[in-house]
Amino acid sequence: METAFLITAFATMFVVIDPPGLVPLFIALTRGMTAAQRRAMAQRACLIAAVLLTMFGLAGEAILGFIGISMSAFRIAGGILLFLTALDMLFERRTQRREGQTPDDDHDPSVFPLATPLIAGPGAIASIILLIGQGGGDWAATFAVLGLTWGMILVTFFFLLASPPLERMLGRTGTIVITRLLGMLLAALSVQFVIDGVRQTGLI
Repeated sequence: METAFLITAFATMFVVIDPPGLVPLFIALTRGMTAAQRRAMAQRACLIAAVLLTMFGLAGEAILGFIGISMSAFRIAGGILLFLTALDMLFERRTQRREGQTPDDDHDPSVFPLATPLIAGPGAIASIILLIGQGGGDWAATFAVLGLTWGMILVTFFFLLASPPLERMLGRTGTIVITRLLGMLLAALSVQFVIDGVRQTGLI
């Protein structure tokens, strides 16, 4: 196994998962929660993402092919779901925003959108399938890619745990502003997912 392959795999998974970029999103999606609730959300999201990426890494193409779903369709669906999340962030519909109120009991962003499509999104899923495919079926290369992916998710977990100090630094007004800005960025990202998916179908 070449060192260049491992470096490429590490860089690819770091870019597509983007642990630092998830911190402000995590703050926006869990605003109003206690530290214990946030830790539980981060743990659940990272565990689910690890399971999803491992599953798709080992049998991704077979799973999608078995149920008749192309990667382009998966990317389009992920983009649409992410766009709905962006709208909720823009108009503050996901959480209780009033002072002194507790979050809705049904508000659990750990599965969606944290685990997927933000951590284990179409880009991460496609990347791990392609990287393992580059290994040519070598189990050493397969487990190396999986190990790097698990390590990246662990790094993501530590970044998420570091979010409270950042939120205190920003303050309520700063967090609201960032939530709006990230809502716009998420909307643009979701549209890009859809465009990429449509391109892969050959329609444009």
